[in-house]
Parts: sequence; structure tokens; C-alpha cells
Amino acid sequence: MVGTAIVRNLKEKGFTNILVRTRKEVDLSDQKSVEQFFVKEKPEYVFLAAAKVGGIWANNTKKADFIYDNLVIQNNIIYNAWKYGVKKLLFLGSSCIYPRSAKQPIKEEYFMTGPLEPTNDAYAIAKIAGIKMCQSFNDQYHTNFISVMPTNLYGPHDNFDLVDSHVLPAMIRKFHDAKVKNEKEVLLWGDGSPRREFLYVDDMADACVFLMEQYNGSEIINIGCGKDQTIKKLAHTVKDIVGFKGNITWDATKPNGMMRKQLDVTKLFSLGWRPTMALSAGIQKEYDWFLEFFEKKIYL
Repeated sequence: MVGTAIVRNLKEKGFTNILVRTRKEVDLSDQKSVEQFFVKEKPEYVFLAAAKVGGIWANNTKKADFIYDNLVIQNNIIYNAWKYGVKKLLFLGSSCIYPRSAKQPIKEEYFMTGPLEPTNDAYAIAKIAGIKMCQSFNDQYHTNFISVMPTNLYGPHDNFDLVDSHVLPAMIRKFHDAKVKNEKEVLLWGDGSPRREFLYVDDMADACVFLMEQYNGSEIINIGCGKDQTIKKLAHTVKDIVGFKGNITWDATKPNGMMRKQLDVTKLFSLGWRPTMALSAGIQKEYDWFLEFFEKKIYL
């Protein structure tokens, strides 16, 4: 989702010499494969968007996979970016790197000031290691590796798997399936009270390209829209867009995760960047993409 959005943005801005590879072409978890790519292609600028991601259930039950896969991928790319003289690298972290009890909205300065959210601490630790690796190479070797912390993302090419997906695409899938099957009820995890911020992936990609051109520094920088809402309100918005007519039931025995997670984007906005996509319009675009490219896969 993120990589394709960055490529779209670069093409829209007129960039043509863009290097992209599938997982089959370059295994990012294999050090030799990654090094061979850098030796052959000699990239000048790197957007490190590759990662293993998922929702609460996946993060909480597959911790070994999340910490290992992410560490291996980012270590291989960051190391070879230094070794083969990349001019600039942008590392995509996550808002999960901030403490569970961080004050809201979350400022960059709160990084590593308290315990993490237990349900996704393995993923967060991997991302923290990536940030520290970029900072360490900047300090020791004077590289220009920047780290950005995006909020919750959604949009075309999202993951709609009911086990591994994030909250918004999972809702789209659940409400759509319930509508198709004429079910009377959709069951959602938690009690709906946590607050979350959501950013359309094309806005995020635009911010990344903007920062690649405008920002140079080791300090992390948040990417978000500066607004949040309850999961309950989000659910009703998705329900209306999908057109599900039944009821929503909340399973309070399931984890809520952090009660609130909104990023302070003062630093980013002060540089002159702003998002353009309203949440309801973005959800409609994601649902349209789902209907065109994903729905047929479910019912084959």
C-alpha cells in the first residue's frame, strides 16, 4: 500500500528513474540479495517502506515474526544504503514507537520516555531499532538518513484480511461481508471508546516525498492529519459508506489497545505541508478500490 502510493506520487511529480522490485525479484530479508541489488542498481535515494505490519491480533500473537522480519529487512537496507553511498534514505517508522501513556497529542520529544503498548511492543521495538540505526549512521558516518512516524494509514492496496489487517480495512471487510450475506449484526473488538487518527495513504506518500526534498535531520518527524476520532464513530462512518443496515455489537472482552493515539504534527506543518483528503472521502475511495480489485477474490 505505502510503496505503491509513493511510486504514484513520484510519477505525478515527474520522476522517471524509479527503481521498483517485487518480493520475488529481491528478497529483502536476505542480505546477499539486497547487496546484489545495491551493487547493480546503485540507487541514490531510498524510501524504506517495506515492513511486516498488522492489527492488534497479529501484533500480539506473532511477536517473534514481527520483530525478526522487520529487523532483518531494515538492517539489510540501511546498512547497504550506507555501504554503497546512497545520498539520502527515508525510513518509515510507526506511531507505535511512542509510550503507551504518552500525553496527547504525541510530540516527537516523547520518544523513548516510557513503556510501550504491550500488544505491539515487538513491532515497536523493531521500528525503534530502525530509528536508532539511522541516527547512529548519521552520527558516525555523516549519512543523511531521516526517520518519519506516520499515523494509521489506509487507502488502495490495503490489507483486508480479517486476521492480520488494521482496524479500518477490517471494518470495511466485515461490514461488506455482512451486507452481502444479509446478516443482522457485525461484531467489533473492544468497546469503541479508543481514539485514533487516520491518514489517507496518498497524503502520507506526498508528505514523504516532501520531506525527502525539504527535511534533513536525525530527529524523528511525525506524519499525520492532526485530528482523531473514536473507533465507534469510525465504525458508523464505515457502516454508512458500505451500506450495511444491521446493528453493531462491541465485544468488550477483546483488547482496545492504546486508549488514544494522535500525533502532534506541528513540526511537519511548520515546514509547509498539509494533507488534502477528508476521512469520509478517503474511506469511500478505499471502499471503491475494494469493490473493483479485491471483492472478487473473496467470492471466487
